[in-house]
Amino acid sequence: MKEEEKIMAGILFAPGNPELRAIKMRSHKLSAAYSRTNEDDVEVRKHLLELILGEIGEGTFMQGPIFFHYGKHTKIGKRNFFNYNLTIQDDATVEIGNDNNFGPNCTIVTPIHPMLPDERRTMLDKDGNPAHLCYAKPVKIGNDCWFGANVVICPGVTIGDGCVIGAGAVVTRDIPPMSFAAGCPCKVIRPI
Repeated sequence: MKEEEKIMAGILFAPGNPELRAIKMRSHKLSAAYSRTNEDDVEVRKHLLELILGEIGEGTFMQGPIFFHYGKHTKIGKRNFFNYNLTIQDDATVEIGNDNNFGPNCTIVTPIHPMLPDERRTMLDKDGNPAHLCYAKPVKIGNDCWFGANVVICPGVTIGDGCVIGAGAVVTRDIPPMSFAAGCPCKVIRPI
């Protein structure tokens, strides 16, 4: 099984694998190119996002700078707004619906690294060779959500339609639709 297939299967994979590194390097370079453009470079920006992402819907705007780890593992719907310093570490898939708004410095992460120091340094792969391994869990965001500044969305989280996530929240668990949630860790404060 290829390393990218392992990611999608939710099992341990080697992020330093040459094929994965090539995908990430391409995405990093394209993200940097986008970040160097001006807001009025509309066609250039559109083209770069089409090269970076798995899917991008009409009317979606990214202020920039942006950073995508793989890029192609992210699918974004229509009419989304992303303020500056968006970071999406999309080892696993990231799906974002339509009509969402993200404040500055929002981060979405999917990889999960070992808790034990010895395992973080090196584990053994199936053939007994030393390797740095981790796994990743997908993130899914519905439609019509608002994310305040500095929100971090952690691996495996699903956020339902119509949610508002308060500034500085660290979302470690699923948030049901039509909820106002905030805090570190993020908790549902009340229904909307």
